[in-house]
Amino acid sequence: MTTSQDPIRSRPIQINQIPWVEGAPGMRTRPIWEDPATDRKAHIVEFEPGAHMPLHRHAGHELIYLIEGSLTDESGTIRPGNVAYRPDGCVHSNTSPNGALALAIIAGGNEPATEIGDAPGSQIFVPEDLSWVKTPRGTFTKRIVANEAADWAAAINRFPSCAGIPLHRHHGDELIFVIEGASVDEAGPITPGNMSYRPNGTEHSVKTELGATVFGVVWGSTEPL
Repeated sequence: MTTSQDPIRSRPIQINQIPWVEGAPGMRTRPIWEDPATDRKAHIVEFEPGAHMPLHRHAGHELIYLIEGSLTDESGTIRPGNVAYRPDGCVHSNTSPNGALALAIIAGGNEPATEIGDAPGSQIFVPEDLSWVKTPRGTFTKRIVANEAADWAAAINRFPSCAGIPLHRHHGDELIFVIEGASVDEAGPITPGNMSYRPNGTEHSVKTELGATVFGVVWGSTEPL
């Protein structure tokens, strides 16, 4: 029986168990998470070779973590392990010459556009060009991009063998995508290619017996318990 005193737990997301939904020509998606209250969602998007999204304007923010293949827009090309940030008002198109698989984390939507004008473009980040920063708890991080007004930040985090994070509470949501290794908390292990959603109020710890590397987006803050 659930009571008001029961802690909120993280929610594992097994991506391959989510069915594909056909989208625009040459594209399909797995809708893996949605929070209607904040108009945020996350999808795995597959682009067939030659797939193209016409010019469009973002009414909100979009983060892309590229898993496979390549995606090209007016700002350049993102490759596996790269991150693209499309800020509010960004106008761009998308083309995947050889196909691609991407994680898209979106706040808001988009609308067709006919010209770029003075709209902001995509920002492309190459994490392998950044240095690891050691944290006080013995993990390592590469902060990719943050938006202070929207109170979120995206980073690549690495946990050495047996490293972890003590029990803490989230004041805001968190999504993590496991790149390698396994991230384990009270809800179970998250293995490569899968995700965990930590809703606002989640209380949990994190441990990694053999280490892990994750891409994470955090809204708000955390406090130790």
